[in-house]
Amino acid sequence: MAITAALVKELRDKTGAGMMDAKRALTENDGDMDAAVDWLRTKGLAKADKKSGRTAAEGLVAVKTDGGVGVAVEINSETDFVGKNAEFQAMVASFADTALLVNDIEALKSADMGGKPASEVLTDAIAKIGENMSIRRMAKITGNNVAKYVHNPAAADMGKIGVLVAYSGSDEGFARQVAMHIAAVNPAALSEADMDPAVVEKERQIQMDIARESGKPEQVIEKMIEGRMKKFVAESTLLNQSFVVDPDKTVGAAAADAGVEITGFVRMAVGEGIEKIEEDFAAEVAKVAQG
Repeated sequence: MAITAALVKELRDKTGAGMMDAKRALTENDGDMDAAVDWLRTKGLAKADKKSGRTAAEGLVAVKTDGGVGVAVEINSETDFVGKNAEFQAMVASFADTALLVNDIEALKSADMGGKPASEVLTDAIAKIGENMSIRRMAKITGNNVAKYVHNPAAADMGKIGVLVAYSGSDEGFARQVAMHIAAVNPAALSEADMDPAVVEKERQIQMDIARESGKPEQVIEKMIEGRMKKFVAESTLLNQSFVVDPDKTVGAAAADAGVEITGFVRMAVGEGIEKIEEDFAAEVAKVAQG
């Protein structure tokens, strides 16, 4: 029986197996779909689909730079233990290297990695390691120079928090200090001009509601809000924050003293925005018992 591309795709969709594994399974079983599924299961290559519904909120963020280009990539796994696996770390590093060559996450997933798209490399790793994983996020930044920093690295250039700082100037050491500041303080934006207007307006309305509870006149409230919003912006924007290395200066002032202009940054932390489902051991056993 001829093994068509459509047949291979159908088997991959059913099992989550890699393309070559699916083709081989069909060839070994003369195109019989059910037999091919069983063949993959016996070889341990049909695990990925069973993992896909499980929450992957652990893993690693990797950062890479090449001259004035920097990328941060988040690859998730189900458990923190996998992030310590040398094979997983090598895969994450290769994804980050590939990300330097593309512009967005979808391009990364389809990018060639040793004859396979990155998404298929991940699927093969899921089958081998036995946990759900995902190529979740990618961020790219450009500038005259880009500095990188990883907080508590698990391996070279990867850990739980990765930071990139685009800057002009020659003081790379200072730029790295700024990256460390960003890892610790997590600013919302570079400057007031870069803040999300919806976030600013929401904060203004909250502060208005708080102020009106005081019963003060509207003209007094307006002045109160003006001061509170200035403080909010200062605490939320990198250039206006008190620099952790020298708290008597803002980051912007310290940068000027160092002859550096910060033009952008990326901060990426593992699992941001993922709702983790916590279950006790008894509940987990009960779920398995129910099939």
